[in-house]
Amino acid sequence: MAWLLFMDESGHSHKELPYEVRGGYALADTHLWPFVQDVLRLELSCFGARLADYKSEVKGMKLLSKDRFEHAAQMPEIENVKRQHLCRSLLQAGLEKRPPTREQLTAYGQASLRMADGIFVLLERHKALIFASAVPCGTAKPPSGAPAPPDILRKDHIFLLERFFYFLEKERQMGLLVMDEVEKTEDRRFVRRLHDYFVKTGPGRERSRWIVPSPFFVASDMALPVQAADVVIYALNWGYRHPANMTAPTRPEIEARFGARIQQLNWKGEGYDGVHTYKSFGIFCVPDLYIPRT
Repeated sequence: MAWLLFMDESGHSHKELPYEVRGGYALADTHLWPFVQDVLRLELSCFGARLADYKSEVKGMKLLSKDRFEHAAQMPEIENVKRQHLCRSLLQAGLEKRPPTREQLTAYGQASLRMADGIFVLLERHKALIFASAVPCGTAKPPSGAPAPPDILRKDHIFLLERFFYFLEKERQMGLLVMDEVEKTEDRRFVRRLHDYFVKTGPGRERSRWIVPSPFFVASDMALPVQAADVVIYALNWGYRHPANMTAPTRPEIEARFGARIQQLNWKGEGYDGVHTYKSFGIFCVPDLYIPRT
């Protein structure tokens, strides 16, 4: 058996989100196809259609926008068949550049929240685990006037691989990285950094015993598991805070809805520094990328 870590990123445009988050969830290969089938059924149940058929996809910033919450609360809960019909009408109106009705917006908002809720239910059902790094926005770039950092794997990426490795080592299973395609030049740069880490550093060579050093890149609009990862890390960005070092404000509606679920899926295990064993978690914050770890 192997574990696949489906990864995406959130907040890297440095616009409104409080953290740069990279990561996602790990899923055993034996659960992959059943999980995909369940997500497909969930999508049809919520929207009455595949979003891809309307040139859309499952994304956290779309399902969990402030507008979606506001629209969902405009009217009482709409029963399933009617909600599905209204969602299809809204999606078709979008293709035809027609404005949606208030009822259609309400139905689509309710369907979007149902979809996000359902993804977390399915992740729990299929025994997924979250691994994700958070870096406060504004600290992911070197300080003004400081020299550019060397072209090596970032500290938050290294810590993410470290935790995934600890989990895999205990399970005695191989791990594969499945990532969203971003931009080919940047993807190639990341693969080169990843290769150098696994080949040229001692910790990297050690961790390549359980993590396959070559990631798989997929287009998110054709890969539902990566779309689900997008929802997870968007919800994490706005709705989960480690009390020790994540102090940015949350969106209360997301925290109330998903905070406990994210904590439930957060991997909890043990790490070691060569001498001591310590508690380790799949979700962690890196306050500064350019200060050595102590």
